[in-house]
Formats: sequence, C-alpha cells, structure tokens
Amino acid sequence: MKRPTQADVAKLAGVSRATVSYVVNETPGVPISAETRQRVLAVVQQLGYAPDARAQSLRSGGSRTIGLLIPDLHNPHYWSIVQGVEDCVRGQGYDLLLTSTSLDPEREAQTLAGLLGRRMDALILTLSFLEQSRAALTQLAAKRYPVVTLGNTAFDVDAVLTTYGIATAQVMAHLLELGHTRIGFIFGVGSKDLGTNRIAAYRESLAGAGIGEDPGLIDRTGTTIEDGYHSAKRLLAQTPRPTALLVINDWLAMGALRAAAESGLRVPTDISIASFDDTEMAAYLQPPLTSVRSNGHELGRQAATLALQRIRQPDGPLMRMQIEAQLVIRSSTGPAPVLT
Repeated sequence: MKRPTQADVAKLAGVSRATVSYVVNETPGVPISAETRQRVLAVVQQLGYAPDARAQSLRSGGSRTIGLLIPDLHNPHYWSIVQGVEDCVRGQGYDLLLTSTSLDPEREAQTLAGLLGRRMDALILTLSFLEQSRAALTQLAAKRYPVVTLGNTAFDVDAVLTTYGIATAQVMAHLLELGHTRIGFIFGVGSKDLGTNRIAAYRESLAGAGIGEDPGLIDRTGTTIEDGYHSAKRLLAQTPRPTALLVINDWLAMGALRAAAESGLRVPTDISIASFDDTEMAAYLQPPLTSVRSNGHELGRQAATLALQRIRQPDGPLMRMQIEAQLVIRSSTGPAPVLT
C-alpha cells in the first residue's frame, strides 16, 4: 500500500501542502485558523499520515532524535520516566536514543561526551554526578543547545523537578502521627549530590517534633535491592531498634521487607516501612507499600514537552516545571509498637 504523503493530506483537506507542513510541524508564527488546523489533523489521522523523519532531517538539519540519559537500568522508577519521554516524543515524530550511566561518575562523563558528539535535536538528562558534568552542561547552555535536566537546577538549562522535600515532610508527619520516634532512614544513593533535600526534611521533621537526631539511624548504603536488605538488617539489629524505616526508593524497600521478615518482624505490626517513587510494584508487594508517588511517567512527559518546545523556540526564556509528589498511604505503615 502506498504511504500517504503531504500532497494526499492537502488534497483531501482542501489546503496547500505548505499549510499541511505548518500544522504537522507546529511551525510557530504562522497564522492558521483553528478550523483549518482541526481539518488537517482529522485528515492526517484518517489517512494515517506520518512525516518522513529522514526527509525532515535533511530539510531542517535536525536528526529527529532525542537523547535520554538515565542513571540506572534496574530501578523501575527510571523506566517510568523513559516511558513518559517516549510516549511524548514518538507522538511528535521523533526517535528516542536511551543510554544509562550505571551510577558510575566516569561513565556519566564519557556518556555525556558521547551524546554531545552525536547528531541529536535535544538531550534529556538525569544526572548523578553534577561536578563531573558541569563543564559540558555549561558549554551546552552557552550554545543554547536544547537540554532538559530532571531533578536539579544546577545548570542554566530547562529543568523538571519533583517536590521531594515537601513529600518527605509529609511521610515523616505520617510516621510521627502514628507514634514513631525511632525512624531509621535507608539512604542508598549513587552520589553525594542526590537525595540531600530528603535528608534535610527528615532531620527538620525530627527537630520539629522535639526528637533528637540519632546519627546511627541514618544508614548510608548503595543502590541495589541487596544494599537495602543489608541496610535494614543493620538498623533492625540495633538496641533499641527503630520502629519505622524510611527507604530512599521502592527498589531498596523490597530488600528491607525481606530483612524484616527474616528478622521475625511483622509489617506493620512490629515495624513500619515507607518509601519513595510509588512505582507500579509498590501496590503489589506484601504488604502493599506506603510510598511517595513521584509521577515518573509525568516527569518524563513534561521533560520531553520542554525539550520539544526548546527545539521550536531556541531563544525563549528559561523554563522550569515542578511536579508535585504525593504520599500514598498503604498497609505497610501502622501504629508504633511498644518496645520492651
């Protein structure tokens, strides 16, 4: 079957090929009525017309490709972000090039350098090691290259953020209201630049409740399920042990749940466990996990939206978007037990 062309769309919609091109490519500054736009889009859908990415690249000098860098292929939170980015960019006729740094600082720097050497229209970056990336990002910002960062505003580029600090205060308030005063924090991050707002909110919540901070209740660990398991084992071996564990993400919380079970503790009767990200698996763990929903899919979708907007308007003002995190309370948290 012959692939539909712009000429086919133009003929059926009763407009010029140029008008079809303006509508399909969302060309800014071209006055097209809403009625004409809707008619063209209806015909595009009817015929199943899709722009030829290779031809567009030759005409515009672009690649019709968006690069996405994530730090960890194992954590399902990042896959939610990937899905959000992909859903958005593919709907606009772009391909997605995905790469991971495996939470390695040298690999992050090398990967970023490699992406800069490829012909892409924009980059979406979830960075873990900000100092190693600073020179490259500063250079890109100076050249007005379309870049969107996820999770930080350390660079003069567009960014999408999540309100993790506020959400940490919410989950801490939830645990404090349940009577927990010994709250352990499993803090497994890939670099010192990550999670600092959550540690700060944890400490501020304790201070606000008149509870002195016990440094031994913050266990700094790695980023795997096994790290979460061993971290929980260490915290639960303390005397007196914590009555609640706050875990940096659902991935590590899976290890913490196993550690609690092996220690003979029932969740939430003997130990409460709360986490971050609210990935799809959180509702299906046993028991279902109380978690802060960071809306990974929406993070990815909004990052892609900013990247596409920057491609179309390279000289526009700096764009920052904030996604609200939400506490989702499930049955892994309950009243604090009385320790004997």
